[in-house]
Amino acid sequence: MVENDQDIDEIFQRKIFTRPFLLIGEGSNMLFTKDFDGTVIKLATKGIEIINEDDEHVYVRAAGGEDWSDFVRFTIEHELYGAENLIGIPGLVGSCPVQNIGAYGSEVKDIIYQVEGYYLPDGEPFVLYNEECHFAYRDSIFKNELKNRCWITEVVFKLKKEKHFQLNYKQLADNLAPFGADLTLEKVAETVLNIRNSKLPDITKVGCAGSFFKNPVVSEAKFAELSAKFDQLVHYPAPNGIKLAAGQLIESCGWKDIRRGDVSVYPTQALVIVNWGNAKGSEVVAYYQDIIQSVQEKYGILIEPEVRIIA
Repeated sequence: MVENDQDIDEIFQRKIFTRPFLLIGEGSNMLFTKDFDGTVIKLATKGIEIINEDDEHVYVRAAGGEDWSDFVRFTIEHELYGAENLIGIPGLVGSCPVQNIGAYGSEVKDIIYQVEGYYLPDGEPFVLYNEECHFAYRDSIFKNELKNRCWITEVVFKLKKEKHFQLNYKQLADNLAPFGADLTLEKVAETVLNIRNSKLPDITKVGCAGSFFKNPVVSEAKFAELSAKFDQLVHYPAPNGIKLAAGQLIESCGWKDIRRGDVSVYPTQALVIVNWGNAKGSEVVAYYQDIIQSVQEKYGILIEPEVRIIA
């Protein structure tokens, strides 16, 4: 457990990163298939502070060990706009840039100003500005070129002062439409949490790792081919084509009716795989791999896990 700068210094002095290691936040999007043979390092540093502002924005630095939803609540309490759609996502601040977390029409890349931490194994400090992080859908430099080569310890966010809401997610927009000009950050956050709770399991009570799969992005030509064969495909514009709803594809392949031992998809959201009791990691792996195969056979689309598999 790393709780302060002295703990960070000690980790490097002990040369922990020259041996097998695993950096975790809350571990909320990880699936272990066996015990990890090495040192597990959990960041638990705390601290949120406003460090700068200009006419339009306020810059907030948050420690990597801060609970993500606690950070979102800080922005709401200080009437800062941009993070509210992301409330309720499990995990810590230091993990959010890695996955470029997103929900209800927002992604964290839209509010990250810079990411700070240390290169591994030597502990040289780094600062990467937003454009240097190579953010993409559920992706970043931290999952690619810098995978296992850096440790994120702080993130600086750039948030709007003026009232501004991201309401391009239809269900959220529909639920908030009656408020009109009286819409507040608190009401947006409350509505987001209500939508999440109506669809997703409580991870403190049901074993799961959140959304298990990424929504696939296909070319416009592939989408035209699919829409000619399958009616009412849920779809959204994406930078490199058309994004489809993985949950819809999985459900249409019949997986909501398939339970194997203690493993199934969640009844109200096929994008989520749950462990109802004592399923092993290997059983969850076999289950999700069969889902991938069935979707590929029906649609010719390869869906990919969003969850980090520790094998």
